[in-house]
Amino acid sequence: MYAVIRLKGLVKIRKDIKDSFKTLRLNRKMHCVLLREDKVAKGMLQKVKDWSTWGEISDDTLRFLVEKRGRKPGNRRLTKEEAEDIFNKIKENQKVPKEIKPVFRLNPPSKGFKESIKQHYPKGELGYRGKEINELLKRMI
Repeated sequence: MYAVIRLKGLVKIRKDIKDSFKTLRLNRKMHCVLLREDKVAKGMLQKVKDWSTWGEISDDTLRFLVEKRGRKPGNRRLTKEEAEDIFNKIKENQKVPKEIKPVFRLNPPSKGFKESIKQHYPKGELGYRGKEINELLKRMI
């Protein structure tokens, strides 16, 4: 399962890229969504690679993300039991259940980005980064 984080805003962005972000539900900077690893998702990620970063999320990071940043409709927090139940549903079905919002709102990373957000990983922060997405997510939660 991929975790996708939008790192750049809307300025000077083509319409087809905006539509891809809308389909991914990434409407603002520092928002994160979870996607299945399939052909359609990879195609959209290749299209938005100059504005976002993604990689495979680990179980520990996923559990932490759901506990801290998972929200029910109405922006209500999840209890520990609800968070554990939703984590298990995500692991089973490889998608976010309807009980919570599909977007996780994050903070900018603590101690800042390590590299420029104008270049691709490993020289910058954009594009595919594999398992290294977990370290970035932990700093942003």
